[in-house]
Amino acid sequence: MFVVCVSIRVHPQHCDKFTSATLENARNTRLEPGNVRFDLLRQDADATRFTLYEAYHSADDFTAHQHTPHYLAWKEAVAPWMAVPRAGVRHTSVFPADADW
Repeated sequence: MFVVCVSIRVHPQHCDKFTSATLENARNTRLEPGNVRFDLLRQDADATRFTLYEAYHSADDFTAHQHTPHYLAWKEAVAPWMAVPRAGVRHTSVFPADADW
């Protein structure tokens, strides 16, 4: 399984709009055949910091996601709301194994 964790810091005045836009993207991403999971997390200690936890069957599925209309619309909408550029880290899942899904 291929996992991407994206760290995002949003300007305080844009947090509600960011959350709404990201939920729209997440709901559509969950409909993609290659997506296993999409979590939107918000830090307790700093409400302007978010993490996206995205799991896909393969890196190719993630690449396909990056070409979907809902992702491209999200990317364009949220860019001006970010306090710093988002940072994504790519991972290969050790546990659970693909067979466990």
